Amino acid sequence: MPIPLTQTPFPLIDADPHATRVVRYMRPSDYAVMAGATGAAPAALYFYEMADPTRYKLRPVLKLATFIGFAGGFLLAYQRSSFRFWGWSENEREQAKDLAELSQRAKEGKPLYGETDIPDYVQGVAHRNSAFSQLKFGAIPWFNFVNHSQHGTDPAKYGVGASQDKA
Repeated sequence: MPIPLTQTPFPLIDADPHATRVVRYMRPSDYAVMAGATGAAPAALYFYEMADPTRYKLRPVLKLATFIGFAGGFLLAYQRSSFRFWGWSENEREQAKDLAELSQRAKEGKPLYGETDIPDYVQGVAHRNSAFSQLKFGAIPWFNFVNHSQHGTDPAKYGVGASQDKA
C-alpha cells in the first residue's frame, strides 16, 4: 500500500475523483447548501434593493442573481463532497458506497475507474491538472472528466491487483 503524503482525519477514498462520482456521492446536506445559496443570492439583492431603491425593474437582475447563487451553491456542494473523498471531513457513508461500487466493478472484471483510450502520459497530465482543483474554484471551476488510474488508493482493497487497474 502506498504511503500517504498527508495525514487526514478520515480515510482517503479518492485523491482525484471523477466529476460524476462527486455528484453521485453528494449528501442531502450538500443539496441543502446548494439550495440555500441559490435562495440567498436573490434574497440579498432584494433586501439591498429595499434598503436603497434604484427604481429599476428588478426581475431580470433577480434572475441573474438566482443563477449566480445556483452556480456558487453547486460549486460549494461539489467542494464539500470532494472533501469527503479526500478524507478531510467525515466520510463513513462514502467509504461504504465506494467499497461496494468498486468491488462490484472488480468482480465484473471492469477497470475500477472506468475505461479510457487516452495514453498514460495524457492521463497523468489530466490528473495533475484536476487534482485538488476544487480548492481553486474561486479562480476557475475545473472538474475531472477523465478516467485515469491515478487516485492515490490501493486497488487491492477492492479485490484486484494493481496491474488490472490500468485503464
